[in-house]
Amino acid sequence: MNEQHTIVKVCMLAGKIMLQSGAETYRVEDTMNRIASTYGLPNAQSYATPTGINFSIDMSEVTNFMRISNRSTDLHKIAEVNNISRMFAAGEIELKNALSMLESVDGDTSTFSVWLQVMAAAFVSGCFTIMFGGIWADFIPSFIVGGIAFAGMLWFERLVEIRFIAEFFASFIIGVLTLAIMDSGIGVDMDKIIIGAVMPLVPGLHITNAVRDLMAGHLVAGLSKGVEAVLTAFAIGAGIAVVFGLF
Repeated sequence: MNEQHTIVKVCMLAGKIMLQSGAETYRVEDTMNRIASTYGLPNAQSYATPTGINFSIDMSEVTNFMRISNRSTDLHKIAEVNNISRMFAAGEIELKNALSMLESVDGDTSTFSVWLQVMAAAFVSGCFTIMFGGIWADFIPSFIVGGIAFAGMLWFERLVEIRFIAEFFASFIIGVLTLAIMDSGIGVDMDKIIIGAVMPLVPGLHITNAVRDLMAGHLVAGLSKGVEAVLTAFAIGAGIAVVFGLF
C-alpha cells in the first residue's frame, strides 16, 4: 500500500510539473500512464485538463485529484520529467529515486532574469520586423518598443495576476510608443514596427498545443487552450485598436 501511494505521488507530480510548464494534455496523460505501467499497473486511469489532473491506479480504485492554478512555459522542466520517466521505464532508477528527482525539478525556481527576458523580447521584436519586410531603419525602433512593452507586461502582471489584462496593457504601450516614434520622424514603416513588437506577446505555444490536443482527441483541453489563445490575440489587438481610436 505504501508503494502504491508512492507511485500515485510520482505520477501526479510528473503530471503537475508538465502541465504547469506548458505541456500538451495528451503528453501528460501518456507520461503518467507509462510510469504506472512500468510499475505494474496497466489499468491506471489518468485524465488531464489545463486546470486539473485526475489519476487512479485502476478503474475501480480511489481517484486522486490535483488542481493546476498557475501555468507558464518551461520546456526545460518538461524535458527533465520526460528524462526521469524514461529512466524509470528502463529500470535505471527506483521509485523513491524518481520521486526525489521529480521533487527537485518541481522545487527548481531558477529562471532567466527579468532583464534577460526583456532583452530577448527586444531582439525578437527587431528581428521579426526585418523578417516581415521592414527595413533596418525600423530595427532599433522595434527593438526599443518591443523591449519596453514586454517589461511593462511583466510589471503589470505582478500587480494584476490576469495575463490578458497585462497583454492588453503591453499592446497599448506598443501603440503609444510607435505613434510617438513616428511623430518624431525616427521610424519609417509603422505597421512593421508594430508587427515586430507584438510578436513576443503572440500565443504561439497555446495555438500549437491546442491543435495537437485536438488532433489527439482531447477536445476539452484543445478547445480551452484555443479559447485562451483567441482571448490573448483579442487582448493584443484591442490594445493597439484603442490607441488608434484615441489618437
